[in-house]
Amino acid sequence: MTYCDTHCHLDFDTYDADRDSVVERALSAGLEFIINPGIDLPTSLAAIELAKTYPGFCLAMVGFHPNEAKLFDEDAHARLKELAHDPTVVAIGEIGLDYYRDRSSPSVQRQALEKQLVLAETCQLPICIHNREATADLLSILHSWWQALEGHNPLRTAPGVLHSWSEDYESAVPFMEMGFRFGIGGPVSFKNAPERHELVKQLPLEYLLLETDAPFLTPVPFRGRRNEPAYIPYIAKAIGNLKGLMAEEIGLAATANARKVFRSLKGSNNQLS
Repeated sequence: MTYCDTHCHLDFDTYDADRDSVVERALSAGLEFIINPGIDLPTSLAAIELAKTYPGFCLAMVGFHPNEAKLFDEDAHARLKELAHDPTVVAIGEIGLDYYRDRSSPSVQRQALEKQLVLAETCQLPICIHNREATADLLSILHSWWQALEGHNPLRTAPGVLHSWSEDYESAVPFMEMGFRFGIGGPVSFKNAPERHELVKQLPLEYLLLETDAPFLTPVPFRGRRNEPAYIPYIAKAIGNLKGLMAEEIGLAATANARKVFRSLKGSNNQLS
């Protein structure tokens, strides 16, 4: 079995009582690694701390979620630059745009995103993008950034992932043309998600990543409970059912895709013994 979880908020307090057990269950389920995003400075620091607690299995992203963009002042920007150079950090994220919520204005979100894109370019780290009701603006910003990347920058071919992609296939194509991959999680297992099913059927396997977004978006048959990385095989099974493949085949392909995107992945779960 070969799986991974490219987006899990294992630092959230919902795991405080049994985090070690959650990690052990993930290992038993065949996961090779978990990537934990930051959504502000404290969670970015927590992601790095997790990566040091579970070396080679947990890896970190650092970044400011668009809902927290109003907190991204000059001091926060400087601190994020420092954190981005930690050896456990494999991406800048979770960053992006969220026009569904009004915790930070669209203009403030765009400013924070653009500064973090510059950081990603400088560090040559892929990006993990959050998008909610902002696809047009996001495409414009990302395309301008991607076009300006120098030819030798590896982000030209593998710039990152559109986390928890919920738009249709046609909306995905312009991002795919830039080399972005798409995070697919628990909702693909829901019976009442025909648009998600159609997306996954059309999405080429080489553009697909597995993620839980735990503790959210728990897949069937655990829907309604706290999500965790050990449920990744159920997501892979749901994808496989749509694509005519075994869950293990989805896991192998998605893990290989993740290693292409997150190029600085180091080690494996054998460091946890």
